[in-house]
Amino acid sequence: MSDLEKILVLGATGNIGFTVVQKLTENGIAVRAGVSNPEKSKTLWADNALVDVIHFDFLDTATFPSALEGITKVFFVRPPQLSKPKEDMFPFLRFLKERSVAHVVFVSLIGVEKNPVTPHHKIEKEMVRLALPYTFLRPSFFMQNLNTTHQEDIQKHSDLFIPAGKAKTSFIDTRDIGEIAAICLMNTPDHLHQKYSITGKEAVSYDEVADRMTAILGKKITYSKPSLRYFRSTMIKRGIPKEYANVMTMLYFITQMGNAKKVTVTANELLKRELTSIDQYIADYRTSFL
Repeated sequence: MSDLEKILVLGATGNIGFTVVQKLTENGIAVRAGVSNPEKSKTLWADNALVDVIHFDFLDTATFPSALEGITKVFFVRPPQLSKPKEDMFPFLRFLKERSVAHVVFVSLIGVEKNPVTPHHKIEKEMVRLALPYTFLRPSFFMQNLNTTHQEDIQKHSDLFIPAGKAKTSFIDTRDIGEIAAICLMNTPDHLHQKYSITGKEAVSYDEVADRMTAILGKKITYSKPSLRYFRSTMIKRGIPKEYANVMTMLYFITQMGNAKKVTVTANELLKRELTSIDQYIADYRTSFL
């Protein structure tokens, strides 16, 4: 990798993006962190001379030129609140095409090739149509969904309020995903036009997750198995945008159908180490659940 190269990491303060920045800079690579609130975020990398922070917004094309100035490679995830790719993501993809970037790593979704209604599928399809030099990371459900999306229910009600039925899920830690993304960006020729389905090392039910959380946290965690309809209506009542609630409900419907239990060795092969276990994740994020 040339000393002149700089990588744009969008969503740099997120669970995956933050690890991408960390792993790239640990290897001496300059990073531009694209964030929604630069002033607030600058303190995160105040001691890291390899990171410059800039305002970026997928919905504001005026932020694209400065974010891409001098950039050779790009990492991005789809912000969960953006559910209309043609309107809120495609303009950015076209801009990447115009700038002739050397590599774009996109965090998609496992099984996305079978789910054309998902925003991830539409983004992947447009990237291929534009002939962007892509790598698609298709992870299973994030372990960190538990300490973000579902944190309130665990903290306040000691319950996993998740409509997954009895299905199993091959959870993966976002820290592992971020490290894989950095590996791909640092070794572009080996990973161009690859579609990696990456999972954790085992598939577990939410009943099992509740049991493991109970043992590690020292407080009883239940799994209430709400219906898809009740879950969706509750999320909307809590103020989550309807489009986002719809996407969440659809993903859990896919889980109920048994499509989230697939386990692959791809992440292990890319990382060349043991993957983070669900038990280790719960222990690491213990204070987030209490």
